[in-house]
Amino acid sequence: MKKLKVYLDTSIINFLYVDDSPEYRKATEVFFNNVVAKNKIDTYISNIVIDEINKTDDRSRRSTLLGTFEKYTNIKNLVAENETLNEIAILGENYIKNGIIPPKKISDSLHITYSTIFQMDILLSWNFQHLANINKEQKVIILNRTLGYNYPFRMANPLEVYFEE
Repeated sequence: MKKLKVYLDTSIINFLYVDDSPEYRKATEVFFNNVVAKNKIDTYISNIVIDEINKTDDRSRRSTLLGTFEKYTNIKNLVAENETLNEIAILGENYIKNGIIPPKKISDSLHITYSTIFQMDILLSWNFQHLANINKEQKVIILNRTLGYNYPFRMANPLEVYFEE
């Protein structure tokens, strides 16, 4: 059976270390320990995740967040070049232009774009407002189909991606 391809947005990395949301932190830790560490899925990020982490003011926190990729070496970085970068920019603008993602949330539109263009099965996020949201998911799927992107994907949170042994 083919492994799921799962894109992690920045909130997933952040919630590994939060103190103010113990339930989500625990669910994220369980996901990383039981799914990511055991290589049950193909796990991806993009430079958008790295860029967002690098904007973290607290140096210690930034180092901790980036250290996630040293600990979980099976997380791959999706690399876009030339024509694909242009396609990413155009598709990301479409999510904003069509009112799916607010103009100030460009990185959220780019997480969706990377998930779409690289044909991820799941975009994983704790961002319920813009990403892990069935209403947004349906709007993205409809726009994607209109624009010729027919690969189906889900926008979910770690509580929805558990694997039974």
